[in-house]
Amino acid sequence: MEQKNNSLLVYTIFYFLFLYIPVLFLPLFSFNDSNYMSFPLSGFTFRHYEDMWSKTPVFRALWVSVKVGVIASVVSTVIALMAAKAFTKYKFIGSRVSYAAVLLPFLIPEIILAVSLIVIWLSLGFKLGLVPVTIGHILFCTPFCMLILVSRIEGFDSSLEEASRDLGENAWGTFWKVSFPLYLPGIIASLLLGFIISFDEFILAFFLSGSDPTLPMYMWNQLRFIKKLPHVLALGAIIIVATTFVVLLAYWLMNLGQAKEKDFKI
Repeated sequence: MEQKNNSLLVYTIFYFLFLYIPVLFLPLFSFNDSNYMSFPLSGFTFRHYEDMWSKTPVFRALWVSVKVGVIASVVSTVIALMAAKAFTKYKFIGSRVSYAAVLLPFLIPEIILAVSLIVIWLSLGFKLGLVPVTIGHILFCTPFCMLILVSRIEGFDSSLEEASRDLGENAWGTFWKVSFPLYLPGIIASLLLGFIISFDEFILAFFLSGSDPTLPMYMWNQLRFIKKLPHVLALGAIIIVATTFVVLLAYWLMNLGQAKEKDFKI
């Protein structure tokens, strides 16, 4: 058993090294005093970050991504919460088909989803812009949010709800006073991860955005010019740090939710 655990530990270490070492080169080169990503490094500088903060289009694209991400994460979490509640607490005809339908955007390639949305949107006579991008992000984020909430609700002790109803509380009061506080860490984790998924998404934005590019679209456009590469690297390094923090926070909230349920039990 000990040898098996050691083998698993070695595998895990090599897996994470293989996955994250290339990513760590991005922050490294963001401090390089050169316009090129190459070794040896020319020197250490913060001027790429200073140049990034001086770019007005960066903040415009950042605001667009934040706005789309907030709307997409909130709507996706609301849809996912209702779906997760239905799939975990009730048995109904077509539940498996419905579950697969919600997960479908998660299973099909993003480019297929993007092409389908652009064909439907343009055939209805609408113009491309942030509205179809937000709709696309909602479709794409909902499966992720639902999986988070399903895992949270499945671990929820239903006897707490039964005790609340036995004490005379109605269904709505039971939800707000008993269920919602225990779901809350999972809901916040869903909001955070939904926002990150929307914030980092590129393919749907590439096909559906109009004159207001999201931050990934802005970075893609800047990569065509070698002189603009350094401030894109600096921006990418900040996104990596922020994304890692949000993901770790979401994971901590999920664990907090499990601990909170234990304290809530009678």
